[in-house]
Amino acid sequence: EKERAALVRFVVVGGGATSDQAGNGRFSRPALLADCDETMRAMSEETFGPLLACAPVADEHEAVKRMNDSAYGLSAAVYTDDKALATWMSRRVDAGTFFQNRCDYLDPYLAWTGAKDSGFGASLSRHGFRAVTRLRSFHARE
Repeated sequence: EKERAALVRFVVVGGGATSDQAGNGRFSRPALLADCDETMRAMSEETFGPLLACAPVADEHEAVKRMNDSAYGLSAAVYTDDKALATWMSRRVDAGTFFQNRCDYLDPYLAWTGAKDSGFGASLSRHGFRAVTRLRSFHARE
C-alpha cells in the first residue's frame, strides 16, 4: 500500500480500478507512468496490465542497457521513425518479440516467444503449431 501511494505521483494519465458495464470483474484502467527509475517494481517486473512505465534515457545505448537490465524479455518496443535505429536496437535488446512503433499486434506468421525468464517455447507461426501437435504416421497395405 505504501508503494502504491508513492506511485501515484508518477501517474501521468489513467489508472485506477474499474469493472465491466454490469459491475462485474476487477479491471484496471490503462495507466502511463513517467520518470520511472530502476528501483520501481513497474520497471523490473512483468506487469501484464494496461501499464506503460517510461524512463528518460540519454541515448539509444542507455536505452538498450536499461531494456536488458531485467530478468524478463517477453517483448520490447521502440517508437522512432528511424528504421535503421530500430533495427540496430532490435539486434541488441534481449527480447523474444521486438516492435517498432507499436506493441499491439501479433502476426500469425511470426512466432510469439519470450527470452530469459519470460515464457518458454513459442506460440503462433509454424513454431507454435509444432509445440501443440504431434506427428503421426499411418501405413496401410491393401
